[in-house]
Amino acid sequence: MTRLGDSSAASGTAITYLNEILSFLDVDALATIRTVNNSKNKGPVIDIQGEDAGLLIGKKGENLSALQFILNRILRSNSVDSFVTLDIEQYKERRSQSLNTLAAKVADRVMNNKRSITLEPMTASERRVIHTALADHPGVKTESYGSGYNRKVVVMPNKA
Repeated sequence: MTRLGDSSAASGTAITYLNEILSFLDVDALATIRTVNNSKNKGPVIDIQGEDAGLLIGKKGENLSALQFILNRILRSNSVDSFVTLDIEQYKERRSQSLNTLAAKVADRVMNNKRSITLEPMTASERRVIHTALADHPGVKTESYGSGYNRKVVVMPNKA
């Protein structure tokens, strides 16, 4: 079994399976290793680039999340004990930056209006970005509510 410490082996296996999936989908894109291990991710980060790569992102990154899920299930079923993060032409990084900007703007509005604002439903990773961005903000606090695909973040005035 490939362990987390052996991320390069997991990367190679993941690249092989992912390129097979892309070929099967008849997508003109190629998967490459961006990083093997870093402080944010416990496993390798694989980037997909190519002419058709944008199609793989889907609405709000849903296709990308599904592809990452499928790849990690395949790796697990082949005894690879490592989690692989997929990204398409730095989509996740750009999305994270836009969510941080959104969080700052919403926090300012909440502080000015003294009223809570509920954001649109988001994935767990997107909600985590909002919570993290506002965790140390003295004027607001955040909470998630709802379930499944309808889970949302509420930014509210901090009454403390």
